[in-house]
Amino acid sequence: MLRLHRVEPDAALRADRATYPDRLIFHTPEWLNFVAECQNAEPLLATVTDSGQVVGHFTGLLTRRFGMRILGSPMAGWTTSYVGFNLRPGVSRRAALEALIPFAFGEAGAAHLEIRDRGLVPADLTGLGLRWDDAPTAVIDLNPPEDALFGAMASACRRNIRKAAKSGVTVEEVTPGPAFADEFYDQLRDVFAKQNLVPTYSVERVRSLIRHIGPAGNLLLLRARDAEGRGIATAVLPWYHRTMYFWGGASYREHQHLRPNETLIWHALRWARERGVTEFDFVGGNAYKTKYGTTEVAVPWARRSRSPLVAHLRDAAKQGFAFKQRTVARFTSAAK
Repeated sequence: MLRLHRVEPDAALRADRATYPDRLIFHTPEWLNFVAECQNAEPLLATVTDSGQVVGHFTGLLTRRFGMRILGSPMAGWTTSYVGFNLRPGVSRRAALEALIPFAFGEAGAAHLEIRDRGLVPADLTGLGLRWDDAPTAVIDLNPPEDALFGAMASACRRNIRKAAKSGVTVEEVTPGPAFADEFYDQLRDVFAKQNLVPTYSVERVRSLIRHIGPAGNLLLLRARDAEGRGIATAVLPWYHRTMYFWGGASYREHQHLRPNETLIWHALRWARERGVTEFDFVGGNAYKTKYGTTEVAVPWARRSRSPLVAHLRDAAKQGFAFKQRTVARFTSAAK
């Protein structure tokens, strides 16, 4: 039977955590510091033991909502894809999840737990008192040759990339800094305005991401320029070991006919592949992503609350945020 034990980070712990083959960028200290700053949260690290031997680690963050302690690994809205466990090969993820539940509501003192672990599948969740949503993600295998990657895209997508090149669209790699965050966010506002919405986070979150992840060398920032040299689109792409993630992309509506977004993705795919990255993760399964030749991977988002009241508050908060987003957008539009 597996058990979890909360631990404080030290050099030995960090060194051991870095050896796990399922480690993602979302488990790194830099990413945890980014989330902790933006969510006013406290990182929580725990070892997973089997008969006293460490066989894995759990990563999460504690925060407060409605006066209650919430353990997110991650929580919805944190712009963080998957956290959960790092486990030695052969260690059961279901058994680790089963051990997490009493730990979360006992030693961690949480009233609500959420987890999205890249290695968990729906069958791992049955019988544990968890609710979950299907939360598939779209990925691209970067192992095939470059011409095969391009050929796997929809014909319309390939035409758009060629059109952008003929129209003089170019892509440049940007040194991380706050100016890029402001540029990206201005374009993001324009993207959301198209749907009469406002962004789900502030520009400070983008600045925080760049501030924490940029110095580690695990962040690709791209800008597309038109033939006149104007910046028309941007992309934010964290990467670590085998995977690059599409954290965010934005473009001005008036220039979207030049197809800069497809060009940015194609540049990112080639850049990652050249550096030995073997997977590109779009972090979500929206239909528009299939044009890039993606494969859908199921990654359930599971949650459990100490009481039905806490679960109700969580769902109400999610619905309230969506309503607030639409309302703010309407008032903003009316004021222009």
